[in-house]
Amino acid sequence: MLQEIPVSTTQTAPIAAGTRIGHVHLKVSDLDRALAFYCGVLGFDLIQKYGSQAAFISAGGYHHHIGLNTWESAGGSPPPPGTTGLFHLAILYPTRADLADALKRLAQHGISLDGASDHGVSEALYLRDPDENGVELYWDKPESQWPRNPDGSLAMFTRRLDIEDLLRTAQS
Repeated sequence: MLQEIPVSTTQTAPIAAGTRIGHVHLKVSDLDRALAFYCGVLGFDLIQKYGSQAAFISAGGYHHHIGLNTWESAGGSPPPPGTTGLFHLAILYPTRADLADALKRLAQHGISLDGASDHGVSEALYLRDPDENGVELYWDKPESQWPRNPDGSLAMFTRRLDIEDLLRTAQS
């Protein structure tokens, strides 16, 4: 039995600065189709597969950045609009050139974007995976370039990303 945790409106000590999101685990309707997108298009490595029910994928040899499963969702449809759930998962690329390479991969596979934005602190591409999960591909600008308000707080924004300029930075 789960114990209810009381909600507090008082601020507690902040979470440790080194805390990161380790992985995301997505329900998918077709594992092979999801792997074709995440591995075949985006280039993740398949680390382990459990038949047609689950797989773990990674960038750079980590045990897994994304888990995919059909345990409750085989053959299922995306959640309807107006319901709660995952808005998108965000995949952070190390450099702008790496993000440009990801954009080239999408174009080579005929995958269209839902949007492309410059947020001041980052540049991002938005799209959907085969199960209609939102996916953000982005890179963080150097902190020294982040826009700031006079008091030093962040002044993030959303502006149209110049896709052609991004593509000029592609490595290949």
